[in-house]
Amino acid sequence: MLSLRNKVVLVTGGAGFVGSHLVDALVKERPEHIVIIDDMSLGAKENLDVIKSHPSLVSLFDVDASDYDSVLCKLTLYGVDVVFDLAVQPLPASLVRPRESFSNNINITSTMCELLRKEYYDTLVHFSLSEAYGTSQRVSMGEDHPLCPLTPYAASKAASDMLIQSYRETFGIDCAILRPFNIYGPRQNSGTYAAIIPVTIKRLLNCGRPVIYGNGEQTRDYSYVTDVVRAAIDMYKQPKTRGRVVNIGSGKEISTNEVIDAIIDAMCISVEVDWQDDRPGDVRRHIANTYLARDLIGYCPVVSFEDGIERTVDWYTENVRDKHD
Repeated sequence: MLSLRNKVVLVTGGAGFVGSHLVDALVKERPEHIVIIDDMSLGAKENLDVIKSHPSLVSLFDVDASDYDSVLCKLTLYGVDVVFDLAVQPLPASLVRPRESFSNNINITSTMCELLRKEYYDTLVHFSLSEAYGTSQRVSMGEDHPLCPLTPYAASKAASDMLIQSYRETFGIDCAILRPFNIYGPRQNSGTYAAIIPVTIKRLLNCGRPVIYGNGEQTRDYSYVTDVVRAAIDMYKQPKTRGRVVNIGSGKEISTNEVIDAIIDAMCISVEVDWQDDRPGDVRRHIANTYLARDLIGYCPVVSFEDGIERTVDWYTENVRDKHD
């Protein structure tokens, strides 16, 4: 097993939802330094209390991760060993600006691959996403499930994974890809391009109604954020993950209706649902097969969905209430 102790780690998208939780977890690994680059389009310095508690350990830079020269500058300045790559333009952006979103996501990945090929750092741990699979064609979805993306965003994630694997085959880069299923938890963006859990909590905090698109029977496999970042660190530590795509999920299928009910129950309120038409490119069914993650890194989620929803509701209640919305 490898260790991050005394390593210099760079996190792209490190001021965002998942990235900031990863940084929190990385601090406990006792690295020499953590460098965060984020264009702050979705990230926020407020997510990074760790900078206040560890000012000499963590550095934050407003940098576009697709900008080759800017990323190279940080790699060489700090002598980076490991990159955890989370920077991305999210799914809803690809429905409004598909060309820009797709190109940006691919350029981020190609930048990381090229810099690794040229040995400016040693190891890449890349965050994919389950949307690369599209709608489930069988239950459950293993890593050999066909890639059938339904949106430009999902296509960019699938293409990025394939690009990394091609660099592995052609140039022998040291890399691993984790493919999380529907991450949720505290700090998830509740504004522009928000996912169902944070946007629903925020609506309810501001006396609005939860929105369900279609009949609400579409399903997802939800992963609590701290479980996912722990898996990412474990993937770095385990050399057997190199060149592999590894699903990270709960192995449980939860419908949109069940998600809304869980949030309402956690908030102890009674409210009517606002039913709306299906959204374009909406995946109908997702459930992860996580056998490979168990075999390679001993992965087993710690936080149950019910527990995770309660923790998430508590955090938003404390931090995100906006009476002027």
